Amino acid sequence: MSIRYIAQHEIDRSKWDRCIAEASNGSIYAYSMYLDHMSPRWDGLVLDDYDAVMPLTWNRKWGILYLYQPYLSAEGGVFQREAVETEILRAFLEAIPRKFRFWEFALNSENLLPDTGFPLYPRMNFLLPLNSAYETIRQGYRKDLKNNLQKAGEANLSYAMDIPVDWVIHLAEKQLSALTKLKREHYKHFEKLYRRLHDDKMAQTRGVVNQEGKLLASGVFLFSHTRAYYVLAGNHPEGREVGASHMLLDGFIREHAGSGLTFDFEGSDIPSLAMFYRGFGAYEQPYAAIRLNRMPGPLRWLKHAERPRQELSRPIFEYSFRQEHVHRPR
Repeated sequence: MSIRYIAQHEIDRSKWDRCIAEASNGSIYAYSMYLDHMSPRWDGLVLDDYDAVMPLTWNRKWGILYLYQPYLSAEGGVFQREAVETEILRAFLEAIPRKFRFWEFALNSENLLPDTGFPLYPRMNFLLPLNSAYETIRQGYRKDLKNNLQKAGEANLSYAMDIPVDWVIHLAEKQLSALTKLKREHYKHFEKLYRRLHDDKMAQTRGVVNQEGKLLASGVFLFSHTRAYYVLAGNHPEGREVGASHMLLDGFIREHAGSGLTFDFEGSDIPSLAMFYRGFGAYEQPYAAIRLNRMPGPLRWLKHAERPRQELSRPIFEYSFRQEHVHRPR
Protein backbone atom coordinates (compact mmCIF):
# COMPACT_ATOMS: atom_id res chain seq x y z
CA MET A 1 0.00 0.00 0.00
CA SER A 2 1.46 3.31 -1.12
CA ILE A 3 -0.08 6.66 -0.16
CA ARG A 4 1.38 9.64 -2.01
CA TYR A 5 1.03 13.34 -1.32
CA ILE A 6 0.28 15.07 -4.64
CA ALA A 7 0.15 18.81 -5.21
CA GLN A 8 -3.00 20.23 -6.74
CA HIS A 9 -1.53 20.95 -10.17
CA GLU A 10 -0.16 17.39 -10.46
CA ILE A 11 -3.37 15.53 -9.63
CA ASP A 12 -4.88 13.44 -12.42
CA ARG A 13 -8.37 14.88 -12.21
CA SER A 14 -10.05 12.25 -14.34
CA LYS A 15 -8.76 9.48 -12.06
CA TRP A 16 -9.56 11.53 -8.95
CA ASP A 17 -13.15 12.17 -10.04
CA ARG A 18 -13.63 8.56 -11.10
CA CYS A 19 -12.60 7.47 -7.61
CA ILE A 20 -15.13 9.86 -6.07
CA ALA A 21 -17.88 8.80 -8.48
CA GLU A 22 -17.37 5.11 -7.68
CA ALA A 23 -16.72 5.46 -3.95
CA SER A 24 -19.18 3.84 -1.56
CA ASN A 25 -19.07 7.08 0.44
CA GLY A 26 -18.70 9.41 -2.55
CA SER A 27 -19.74 13.02 -2.07
CA ILE A 28 -20.23 16.05 -4.29
CA TYR A 29 -17.87 17.99 -2.01
CA ALA A 30 -14.90 15.82 -3.01
CA TYR A 31 -15.07 16.30 -6.78
CA SER A 32 -12.17 18.29 -8.17
CA MET A 33 -14.48 20.98 -9.56
CA TYR A 34 -16.07 21.57 -6.16
CA LEU A 35 -12.68 21.74 -4.49
CA ASP A 36 -11.32 24.11 -7.13
CA HIS A 37 -14.13 26.59 -6.56
CA MET A 38 -14.47 26.43 -2.78
CA SER A 39 -10.86 25.87 -1.78
CA PRO A 40 -8.37 27.61 -4.08
CA ARG A 41 -5.54 25.78 -2.31
CA TRP A 42 -5.97 22.02 -2.10
CA ASP A 43 -3.71 19.05 -2.55
CA GLY A 44 -4.45 15.35 -2.19
CA LEU A 45 -3.39 12.07 -0.68
CA VAL A 46 -3.71 9.21 -3.17
CA LEU A 47 -3.58 5.45 -2.54
CA ASP A 48 -1.85 3.49 -5.31
CA ASP A 49 -3.52 4.33 -8.67
CA TYR A 50 -6.27 6.54 -7.18
CA ASP A 51 -7.86 3.55 -5.44
CA ALA A 52 -8.62 5.86 -2.52
CA VAL A 53 -8.18 9.60 -2.14
CA MET A 54 -8.29 12.30 0.52
CA PRO A 55 -8.45 16.04 -0.28
CA LEU A 56 -6.30 18.33 1.84
CA THR A 57 -7.75 21.85 1.77
CA TRP A 58 -5.24 24.27 3.22
CA ASN A 59 -4.31 27.85 3.83
CA ARG A 60 -1.63 29.88 5.59
CA LYS A 61 -1.84 32.16 8.66
CA TRP A 62 0.95 33.66 10.76
CA GLY A 63 3.29 31.86 8.36
CA ILE A 64 1.83 28.49 9.44
CA LEU A 65 0.14 26.04 7.09
CA TYR A 66 -3.15 24.63 8.32
CA LEU A 67 -5.95 22.35 7.10
CA TYR A 68 -9.53 23.56 7.27
CA GLN A 69 -13.06 22.76 6.14
CA PRO A 70 -14.03 24.92 3.16
CA TYR A 71 -17.11 27.11 3.22
CA LEU A 72 -20.26 25.30 2.02
CA SER A 73 -18.53 21.95 2.06
CA ALA A 74 -19.77 19.58 4.73
CA GLU A 75 -17.59 16.51 4.22
CA GLY A 76 -14.03 15.50 3.51
CA GLY A 77 -11.85 12.59 4.54
CA VAL A 78 -11.00 9.34 2.79
CA PHE A 79 -13.08 8.12 -0.17
CA GLN A 80 -12.86 4.70 -1.80
CA ARG A 81 -15.05 2.06 -3.43
CA GLU A 82 -14.94 -0.32 -0.45
CA ALA A 83 -15.87 0.57 3.11
CA VAL A 84 -13.11 2.56 4.78
CA GLU A 85 -11.48 0.40 7.45
CA THR A 86 -9.71 1.81 10.50
CA GLU A 87 -6.30 0.86 9.12
CA ILE A 88 -6.90 2.79 5.89
CA LEU A 89 -8.11 5.91 7.68
CA ARG A 90 -5.19 5.79 10.12
CA ALA A 91 -2.72 5.37 7.26
CA PHE A 92 -4.13 8.40 5.46
CA LEU A 93 -4.07 10.56 8.58
CA GLU A 94 -0.50 9.51 9.29
CA ALA A 95 0.44 10.42 5.70
CA ILE A 96 -0.63 14.05 6.10
CA PRO A 97 2.61 16.05 5.84
CA ARG A 98 3.96 17.47 9.09
CA LYS A 99 4.14 20.91 7.49
CA PHE A 100 0.43 21.26 8.27
CA ARG A 101 0.64 22.27 11.93
CA PHE A 102 -3.06 22.71 12.65
CA TRP A 103 -6.01 20.60 11.47
CA GLU A 104 -9.70 21.38 11.79
CA PHE A 105 -11.86 19.64 9.22
CA ALA A 106 -14.69 17.17 8.75
CA LEU A 107 -14.36 13.58 7.58
CA ASN A 108 -17.42 11.59 6.44
CA SER A 109 -19.87 8.97 7.65
CA GLU A 110 -17.57 6.04 6.76
CA ASN A 111 -14.66 7.68 8.60
CA LEU A 112 -16.38 7.63 12.01
CA LEU A 113 -13.92 5.24 13.62
CA PRO A 114 -12.92 5.49 17.30
CA ASP A 115 -9.56 3.74 17.37
CA THR A 116 -7.48 5.59 14.79
CA GLY A 117 -5.17 7.15 17.39
CA PHE A 118 -6.26 10.62 16.27
CA PRO A 119 -8.67 12.98 18.07
CA LEU A 120 -11.87 12.31 16.15
CA TYR A 121 -15.22 13.39 17.49
CA PRO A 122 -18.74 12.85 16.14
CA ARG A 123 -20.89 15.40 14.35
CA MET A 124 -24.48 14.84 13.26
CA ASN A 125 -26.17 14.91 9.89
CA PHE A 126 -29.85 14.28 9.04
CA LEU A 127 -31.12 12.27 6.08
CA LEU A 128 -34.59 11.60 4.68
CA PRO A 129 -35.14 8.87 2.05
CA LEU A 130 -37.43 10.02 -0.73
CA ASN A 131 -38.34 6.54 -1.94
CA SER A 132 -42.02 6.68 -0.98
CA ALA A 133 -44.94 8.72 -2.22
CA TYR A 134 -45.31 12.19 -0.75
CA GLU A 135 -48.35 11.32 1.37
CA THR A 136 -46.45 8.43 2.94
CA ILE A 137 -43.48 10.66 3.76
CA ARG A 138 -45.79 13.36 5.13
CA GLN A 139 -47.23 10.87 7.62
CA GLY A 140 -43.86 11.04 9.35
CA TYR A 141 -44.07 14.82 9.83
CA ARG A 142 -44.34 16.12 13.36
CA LYS A 143 -47.53 17.95 14.33
CA ASP A 144 -45.91 21.37 14.77
CA LEU A 145 -44.45 21.11 11.26
CA LYS A 146 -47.90 20.42 9.83
CA ASN A 147 -49.21 23.42 11.77
CA ASN A 148 -46.55 25.64 10.21
CA LEU A 149 -47.41 24.33 6.75
CA GLN A 150 -51.04 25.17 7.39
CA LYS A 151 -49.94 28.66 8.44
CA ALA A 152 -48.01 29.04 5.17
CA GLY A 153 -51.07 27.98 3.22
CA GLU A 154 -53.29 30.45 5.04
CA ALA A 155 -50.78 33.20 4.19
CA ASN A 156 -51.16 32.25 0.50
CA LEU A 157 -47.47 31.53 0.06
CA SER A 158 -46.35 29.77 -3.09
CA TYR A 159 -43.55 27.34 -3.87
CA ALA A 160 -41.45 28.71 -6.73
CA MET A 161 -39.11 26.92 -9.13
CA ASP A 162 -35.75 28.11 -10.47
CA ILE A 163 -35.22 31.23 -8.38
CA PRO A 164 -32.21 33.22 -9.68
CA VAL A 165 -29.25 32.00 -7.66
CA ASP A 166 -28.08 35.54 -7.00
CA TRP A 167 -31.38 36.17 -5.15
CA VAL A 168 -30.63 33.27 -2.82
CA ILE A 169 -27.07 34.45 -2.32
CA HIS A 170 -28.20 38.03 -1.66
CA LEU A 171 -30.55 36.92 1.13
CA ALA A 172 -27.93 34.58 2.56
CA GLU A 173 -25.26 37.27 2.50
CA LYS A 174 -27.51 39.74 4.30
CA GLN A 175 -28.16 37.20 7.05
CA LEU A 176 -24.48 36.51 7.58
CA SER A 177 -23.09 40.02 7.25
CA ALA A 178 -23.22 40.74 10.98
CA LEU A 179 -22.28 37.22 12.06
CA THR A 180 -19.18 36.24 10.09
CA LYS A 181 -16.14 37.65 8.33
CA LEU A 182 -17.09 36.01 5.05
CA LYS A 183 -16.00 38.02 2.06
CA ARG A 184 -17.87 38.69 -1.12
CA GLU A 185 -15.39 36.47 -2.96
CA HIS A 186 -16.75 33.38 -1.16
CA TYR A 187 -20.19 34.01 -2.60
CA LYS A 188 -18.75 34.71 -6.03
CA HIS A 189 -16.89 31.39 -5.95
CA PHE A 190 -20.08 29.56 -4.98
CA GLU A 191 -22.13 31.33 -7.65
CA LYS A 192 -19.63 30.26 -10.32
CA LEU A 193 -19.71 26.70 -8.97
CA TYR A 194 -23.51 26.69 -8.98
CA ARG A 195 -23.65 27.76 -12.60
CA ARG A 196 -21.25 24.98 -13.61
CA LEU A 197 -23.24 22.39 -11.70
CA HIS A 198 -26.53 23.73 -13.01
CA ASP A 199 -25.28 23.30 -16.58
CA ASP A 200 -24.56 19.67 -15.69
CA LYS A 201 -28.08 19.29 -14.17
CA MET A 202 -26.55 18.86 -10.70
CA ALA A 203 -27.97 22.00 -9.10
CA GLN A 204 -31.25 23.85 -8.76
CA THR A 205 -32.83 26.62 -6.74
CA ARG A 206 -36.25 26.72 -5.12
CA GLY A 207 -38.08 29.41 -3.19
CA VAL A 208 -41.24 30.49 -1.41
CA VAL A 209 -42.89 33.81 -2.28
CA ASN A 210 -45.84 35.75 -0.87
CA GLN A 211 -48.75 37.15 -2.87
CA GLU A 212 -46.72 40.23 -3.81
CA GLY A 213 -43.94 38.05 -5.20
CA LYS A 214 -41.54 38.78 -2.36
CA LEU A 215 -39.02 36.01 -1.75
CA LEU A 216 -39.35 34.84 1.86
CA ALA A 217 -37.40 31.58 1.77
CA SER A 218 -35.01 30.10 -0.76
CA GLY A 219 -32.41 27.40 -1.13
CA VAL A 220 -29.73 25.94 -3.35
CA PHE A 221 -29.93 22.17 -3.75
CA LEU A 222 -27.17 20.07 -5.28
CA PHE A 223 -27.43 16.53 -6.65
CA SER A 224 -24.86 13.74 -6.63
CA HIS A 225 -24.50 10.10 -5.55
CA THR A 226 -28.33 9.68 -5.38
CA ARG A 227 -28.47 12.50 -2.82
CA ALA A 228 -30.04 15.92 -2.86
CA TYR A 229 -27.94 18.24 -0.71
CA TYR A 230 -29.49 21.27 1.00
CA VAL A 231 -26.38 23.44 0.77
CA LEU A 232 -27.29 27.12 0.94
CA ALA A 233 -30.41 28.90 2.20
CA GLY A 234 -31.43 32.51 2.03
CA ASN A 235 -34.40 33.45 4.19
CA HIS A 236 -36.12 36.75 4.82
CA PRO A 237 -37.01 37.56 8.48
CA GLU A 238 -40.65 38.06 7.47
CA GLY A 239 -40.84 34.42 6.48
CA ARG A 240 -40.36 33.12 10.01
CA GLU A 241 -43.83 34.05 11.20
CA VAL A 242 -45.61 32.37 8.28
CA GLY A 243 -43.71 29.08 7.97
CA ALA A 244 -41.91 29.98 4.73
CA SER A 245 -38.86 27.77 5.38
CA HIS A 246 -41.10 24.87 6.36
CA MET A 247 -42.97 25.26 3.08
CA LEU A 248 -39.69 25.42 1.12
CA LEU A 249 -38.43 22.06 2.36
CA ASP A 250 -41.87 20.46 2.23
CA GLY A 251 -42.20 21.62 -1.36
CA PHE A 252 -38.82 20.15 -2.24
CA ILE A 253 -39.79 16.85 -0.61
CA ARG A 254 -43.12 16.81 -2.46
CA GLU A 255 -41.36 17.53 -5.75
CA HIS A 256 -38.85 14.70 -5.37
CA ALA A 257 -40.94 12.12 -3.49
CA GLY A 258 -40.67 8.69 -5.10
CA SER A 259 -37.44 9.61 -6.88
CA GLY A 260 -35.21 7.28 -4.88
CA LEU A 261 -33.04 10.20 -3.79
CA THR A 262 -31.97 10.74 -0.21
CA PHE A 263 -32.53 14.28 1.04
CA ASP A 264 -29.38 15.39 2.86
CA PHE A 265 -30.27 18.22 5.23
CA GLU A 266 -26.57 18.78 6.01
CA GLY A 267 -27.25 18.24 9.69
CA SER A 268 -26.70 20.31 12.77
CA ASP A 269 -25.38 20.12 16.30
CA ILE A 270 -27.68 23.01 17.23
CA PRO A 271 -30.58 21.39 19.16
CA SER A 272 -33.35 23.60 17.78
CA LEU A 273 -32.28 23.07 14.17
CA ALA A 274 -31.81 19.35 14.72
CA MET A 275 -35.38 19.26 16.04
CA PHE A 276 -36.54 21.14 12.94
CA TYR A 277 -34.99 18.51 10.65
CA ARG A 278 -36.36 15.65 12.73
CA GLY A 279 -39.78 17.21 12.25
CA PHE A 280 -39.67 16.03 8.63
CA GLY A 281 -38.98 12.46 9.74
CA ALA A 282 -35.25 12.69 9.04
CA TYR A 283 -32.96 10.22 10.77
CA GLU A 284 -29.54 10.88 12.28
CA GLN A 285 -26.32 9.93 10.54
CA PRO A 286 -23.15 10.65 12.53
CA TYR A 287 -19.93 11.59 10.83
CA ALA A 288 -16.50 12.46 12.16
CA ALA A 289 -14.49 15.64 12.51
CA ILE A 290 -10.93 16.15 13.69
CA ARG A 291 -9.06 18.94 15.45
CA LEU A 292 -5.32 18.60 15.92
CA ASN A 293 -2.96 21.32 17.13
CA ARG A 294 0.78 20.94 16.55
CA MET A 295 1.64 24.62 16.49
CA PRO A 296 4.55 26.12 18.43
CA GLY A 297 3.94 26.81 22.12
CA PRO A 298 2.59 30.42 22.19
CA LEU A 299 0.52 29.94 19.05
CA ARG A 300 -0.78 26.61 20.34
CA TRP A 301 -2.27 28.28 23.42
CA LEU A 302 -3.57 31.24 21.42
CA LYS A 303 -5.39 28.91 19.05
CA HIS A 304 -6.68 26.83 21.95
CA ALA A 305 -8.18 29.96 23.53
CA GLU A 306 -10.01 31.06 20.37
CA ARG A 307 -13.77 31.21 20.49
CA PRO A 308 -15.48 28.45 18.48
CA ARG A 309 -15.88 29.40 14.86
CA GLN A 310 -19.31 29.46 13.30
CA GLU A 311 -20.36 26.53 11.21
CA LEU A 312 -19.80 27.75 7.67
CA SER A 313 -20.46 24.39 6.04
CA ARG A 314 -24.09 24.50 7.14
CA PRO A 315 -27.15 25.79 5.36
CA ILE A 316 -27.47 29.42 6.39
CA PHE A 317 -30.99 28.78 7.67
CA GLU A 318 -29.14 27.72 10.80
CA TYR A 319 -28.46 31.33 11.73
CA SER A 320 -32.16 31.85 12.41
CA PHE A 321 -31.62 29.85 15.61
CA ARG A 322 -29.05 31.99 17.37
CA GLN A 323 -30.60 31.47 20.80
CA GLU A 324 -28.91 28.07 20.85
CA HIS A 325 -25.16 27.76 21.30
CA VAL A 326 -22.90 25.08 19.95
CA HIS A 327 -20.39 23.52 22.32
CA ARG A 328 -17.86 21.77 20.12
CA PRO A 329 -15.26 19.31 21.41
CA ARG A 330 -11.73 20.62 21.49
